[in-house]
Amino acid sequence: MTAYPTVKMLINGEWIAAGEAGAMDVVNPATGQVIGQCPKASPAQLDAALAAADEAFVTWSKTPGAQRYAILRRAAELLRERAPAIAHTVTAEMGKPRAQAVGEIAASGDMIDFLGEEAKRRGGRLIPARSDSVIAQTVTHEPVGPCVLLTPWNFPVNLPAKKIAGALAAGCTAILKPAENTPASAQLLVECFVDAGLPKGVLNLVYGDPGPVSEHLIAAPAVRKVSFTGSTAVGKQLGALAASYMKRFTPELGGHAPVIVSKHADLDRAVAACAATKFRNAGQVCVSPTRFLVAREVYDRFVAEFAARASNMKVGDPGADDSVDMGPLAHARRIAAMEAVVADVSSLGAGNRGEVVTGGSVIAGSGFFFQPTVIANPAPDSRFMTEEPFGPIAGIVPFDAIEDAVRIANSLRYGLAAYAFSGDLDEAHYLGRALRAGMVGINQLIVSSPETPFGGVGDSGFGSEGGEEGYLAFTDTKLVVMAKAGG
Repeated sequence: MTAYPTVKMLINGEWIAAGEAGAMDVVNPATGQVIGQCPKASPAQLDAALAAADEAFVTWSKTPGAQRYAILRRAAELLRERAPAIAHTVTAEMGKPRAQAVGEIAASGDMIDFLGEEAKRRGGRLIPARSDSVIAQTVTHEPVGPCVLLTPWNFPVNLPAKKIAGALAAGCTAILKPAENTPASAQLLVECFVDAGLPKGVLNLVYGDPGPVSEHLIAAPAVRKVSFTGSTAVGKQLGALAASYMKRFTPELGGHAPVIVSKHADLDRAVAACAATKFRNAGQVCVSPTRFLVAREVYDRFVAEFAARASNMKVGDPGADDSVDMGPLAHARRIAAMEAVVADVSSLGAGNRGEVVTGGSVIAGSGFFFQPTVIANPAPDSRFMTEEPFGPIAGIVPFDAIEDAVRIANSLRYGLAAYAFSGDLDEAHYLGRALRAGMVGINQLIVSSPETPFGGVGDSGFGSEGGEEGYLAFTDTKLVVMAKAGG
């Protein structure tokens, strides 16, 4: 059994275990037991990290792209080598089954590799001039400056990896503030960059109370860019704060992904893919398929088969049993949120609010476990249909015309991911065009890879991570027009 690591901050190349603002408990959500302590940075420690990032930017921004790539490539290799130990920590901190944790780490290595390669590829472009007196018009992508990276707990390695790799590849320095309940997962990732030869001050790691820490870092004059992944409500607050200081801001926020299942779909394939993906990470995924809009001709069969798969899922402590399909929710607040969604559907005197087909209850015992839950025909104004559940609850709604399904799918301001299953080529193309989301999957539920942009529209945020966009997000566009000296 791998021991839980001592949690430390990284400030200007120095690992610091003591937080001058105190410490907070780290709890294993599968057992409810305290497994460690997370230091809380004081304002003085935050200022030290800011100063380190500001000073290191002077040299790191001028480091050739090939050298930046070599360090990132080595960090990715170390991450893969250390995957078993890091996966154990991920499972202990947030309850993700071991196989899913290993998969997250592997994907993180691939992301670091791709974005590191961008440091070698991005040379800018030359624009033909309209005058003989102009020698050249060049466009380059310059590193924006020191960046603040704010990440949540549900993908405690992958989400920091995306931001760190994009920032460092572009020539920026960074201060990472991960979620306070998954600090060691982020620390083990950062150790890979340090051990790969990253100069001191280029990447700093701090912890603390989210609100005060975020506000302090965003307000700092040295900071030029803020990248945030989290809830829509918090994203709007941080976006307003960043705008007040004219700081660049990229938010990747919540989602409530619809899945349209046409009468032309391969139903067996659709049910299997939807049930497996919906309950991955206990539904705590921003792109999780959630609102299932199913053609009336196949609705009853879809509900029955989906519910059967949900009810047969093995739920338990993934730290004690590698065979579990679904682990716990992250903390007690998520349990309360699931109960509120189910209570709204089951409320008396509220008319036809829907039917809980399977699940709907807390699982007794230690830890924060909730049954995989399926709601048939939830009311259009129910909490489930209007608010992101971010948990193991799926709702299935029948439709008659494909246009009605699209209308329901697009009825919310969320627009991160959307999905559809159809064997009719014309219908599939129509759905790809009509669904309003930053990412659309047709006949599959995977919309993210290192080479592709990841981001949403509307209340799901703007801008992208991953792909070439994940590199360019940390750059400023610069035009240089050079004319002949003699006129």
